Amino acid sequence: MTTLTALYTREERNKRIFAIVGASSGNLVEWFDFYVYAFCAIYFAPAFFPSDNPTVQLVNTAGVFAAGFLMRPIGGWIFGRLADKHGRKNSMMISILIF
Repeated sequence: MTTLTALYTREERNKRIFAIVGASSGNLVEWFDFYVYAFCAIYFAPAFFPSDNPTVQLVNTAGVFAAGFLMRPIGGWIFGRLADKHGRKNSMMISILIF
């Protein structure tokens, strides 16, 4: 049985670990917004959607949450095509500057 150190040089192994940590960190930051919104939805509902019926407030809050999930693949498609044509750095800078 071979070990990881036998398959890769120290530099290659460090690059892979750095890539894994970087991707995991990005994913954590990306999903953190959804977790916080879902956790605080009960508090956001009356603040942003005033109504006499609390069920309507929560449904409206859930609609905003659903819109965020809908926009993820659409944004991925748009910015993925942009990254393919003009590079990842340019695509990321555009997505940051838009918001």
